[in-house]
Amino acid sequence: MNRFKIILRDKSFLRRTFAITIPIVLQNLLNNLVNLVDTLMIGQLGETSIAAVGLANKLFFVYALLMFGVSSGSSILSAQYWGKRELINIKRVLKVSLFIGVGVSMLFVIPGFFFPDIVMSIFTPLEGTISEGSKYLVIIVFSYPLTAVTMTYVSVLRSMNYVKLPIIITTVSIVINVVLNYGLIYGNMGFPKMGVAGAALATLIARIAEFIVLLFLVYRHKAGDGKLGDFVHQKYEKAKEQGRKFIHKAFLKKYFGTATPVILNEFMWGLGVTMYSLVYGRMGDAATASITITNTVEQVALVFFFGICQAAAILLGNELGSDKLDVAEEHAKNYIAMMFALALVGAVTVLLLRNPVASMFDVSDEVFRYVRLCMTVFALYMPIRTVNTLIIVAILRSGGDTKASLILDVTSVWLIGIPMAVLGGLIIGLPIYTVYAMIMVEEIYKLIFGYIRYKKKKWIRNIVA
Repeated sequence: MNRFKIILRDKSFLRRTFAITIPIVLQNLLNNLVNLVDTLMIGQLGETSIAAVGLANKLFFVYALLMFGVSSGSSILSAQYWGKRELINIKRVLKVSLFIGVGVSMLFVIPGFFFPDIVMSIFTPLEGTISEGSKYLVIIVFSYPLTAVTMTYVSVLRSMNYVKLPIIITTVSIVINVVLNYGLIYGNMGFPKMGVAGAALATLIARIAEFIVLLFLVYRHKAGDGKLGDFVHQKYEKAKEQGRKFIHKAFLKKYFGTATPVILNEFMWGLGVTMYSLVYGRMGDAATASITITNTVEQVALVFFFGICQAAAILLGNELGSDKLDVAEEHAKNYIAMMFALALVGAVTVLLLRNPVASMFDVSDEVFRYVRLCMTVFALYMPIRTVNTLIIVAILRSGGDTKASLILDVTSVWLIGIPMAVLGGLIIGLPIYTVYAMIMVEEIYKLIFGYIRYKKKKWIRNIVA
């Protein structure tokens, strides 16, 4: 109780936290709501279409996690550089991250466009699902490079505490996506009826619009104190004065030393989670559809908690970069207490709403029952899962303790989650909700060893000193 009294008394901490959290939550909520709307719209085409789009998007899921690693690694550095007000180094971070993100996207675009059937067959042996998923995949892959640019800019802007511009950008994208979904999936408003291919085309057009609006707003925006303008239009004079290239070896060493473990973390974790999909895809369309729906609902339910995590990573990084190490340690304690208490409330809310939420989807009674039970499992693990995310993604990474985060995430998935999925789903043949509960045992492992690592305080350091 003393910790909650400390939190309530620290008005500055609460104000700064929620000033960043709320815009991030709004943006993420909008993104996840449009995913929910997509699932609802595609759901009218049948369970095979839901399963096909869900599995096709696993390619993007792996890529998005890899990009999350790039953007998270860049955010760690840019947050600490922002604490020191070193704008020239923030621009270096942006340039290197863009180069990596767009370059890596090609590794996903090429197989997704030229070999969509092969990609889909990795996730499911069902011919109908492969055919539908391939129609979606050959179009949606062209949105990946645009996503790389958007994610990189947004992560760097957030680390500088500019969190309102991304909301405008996301809102434009979502409106376009929903309207075009309505037209292109069903053939409304004079558009051709394209089914799942229409959903992919709508998303691609929305990403193009998002990309254009992002660059326009960022490069035209003038903040009141000029800071954003300075960041965007930063000249190279400082680099020239130092007698070195703008992107020099010392900077690259620091960048990759910090970001590489994060990128590997997200990629290996994402690849591991994708292995779950290989199991789900072999448990039948009912299991795949139910877990696709459950994951979509989860993303909406967790959006507030992920917002707190992102705010914590930014603020802790700013404090560590400005050598306020004791303040960062105290605020990390606040975040853990807040996260656990709020997640308990969230878990109860999910349990109360599971029936009405599951009934929103036009699915069979079997899928309805599976979704309801999967949501129950999700709610029971929710407090542990959110605290784990806070410790690994926000606290440890904010101080550059990225190798510990890598080990925790990768070992939990590959040594616990995947063996549990294979055992329950393929060997024993248990129902989807039981397999899901077995996989979630990995969260208990992460909580124990993540908290031990947090208490060692190796994350409390200024990595840009």
